[in-house]
Amino acid sequence: SEVCEGEAGEYVHFGATSNDIVDSSNSLLLKDSIEVLEEKIERLTKIILKLAEENKMKVCIGRTHGQHALPTTYGMKFAIWADELHRQYDRLLHAKENVCLGMMDGAVGTTAALGTQGWEVHKKVSEILGLKPAPITNQVLQRDNHVEFVATLANIATTLSKIALEVRNLQRTEIQELGEFFDPEKQVGSSTMPHKMNPITAERICGVARIVKSYVNAAMENNPLWHERDLTNSSCERIMFPEACILTDYILNLTITLMNNLIFYDENIERNLNFTNGLIMAERLMAELTRAGMGKQTAYGVARKNAIKANKEKLLLADLILEDPDASQFLTKEDVERIMDPHTYIGSAPIIVDEIIESSKDWF
Repeated sequence: SEVCEGEAGEYVHFGATSNDIVDSSNSLLLKDSIEVLEEKIERLTKIILKLAEENKMKVCIGRTHGQHALPTTYGMKFAIWADELHRQYDRLLHAKENVCLGMMDGAVGTTAALGTQGWEVHKKVSEILGLKPAPITNQVLQRDNHVEFVATLANIATTLSKIALEVRNLQRTEIQELGEFFDPEKQVGSSTMPHKMNPITAERICGVARIVKSYVNAAMENNPLWHERDLTNSSCERIMFPEACILTDYILNLTITLMNNLIFYDENIERNLNFTNGLIMAERLMAELTRAGMGKQTAYGVARKNAIKANKEKLLLADLILEDPDASQFLTKEDVERIMDPHTYIGSAPIIVDEIIESSKDWF
């Protein structure tokens, strides 16, 4: 009131309660924060889409339960991440619509002190602030919307952690298909192991994501307040809102750096693709035997029997199939050679990636 001209200071805070200012200003802060996050998600998604396009024919081994399953492509991996990030972007827009609300409603939400024009004042103040007026309040904006917002940040953090975890796993010494940038002139992997080049960026993303995800429970606890409100949400939110936003932005930046500097070890990708001596082609073998006239269940048994023997005795599955009279009467040597090539067993993967890339033109 001291900085107002004339008698205007006498009317500062008239009809308002302090939380009208706190919640409306928080909405403005969250709105600005969300717009920063939107830009980062868009940038990261476009980087990953470019990787999907560049690697849509880079065949690699797909893994289920941590074990070799079937061939897939790196284009598929990247396209899946890009599509998920797009969904997270949409969720963030939805959360922004719900959480960035204005209020000027007084101590219990009735606008009583503002008289008959109270509800119009509520709407006008929100309009001036560039916020959507809350449809109804008590002393606070209802925290279910804030739960949705924090949960959306946690969901985004989960996606970033998922990406980083895959990169970490693919950097394992025994896999080593991918690597994050390592500057030997500036970085030291270990104080005692000179050879170490650890996946520190990916690990940091996973670690910080845990903090963001931990705020979801706190946000939920802030929704059930006593009667028209108590103050238990306030101290929590002073920490939770800024930290959740800042940390989400931080790991978005880290993931952008990680994706921009990703290293592919093509020789290891190829080595891992052939690591099981053809076992990963057992499904295709079964399908081709079925197409050639063998019953599906019988074909499954033939493929399984030979796959188990190949795995146990460290033999090539192709050799066992050629020696098996049940299979050789349906398949020629040329058939088996074609069937056992993992590079030609990626199904619709390139088409799927192309469709994701095409649909992404309407994402942002």
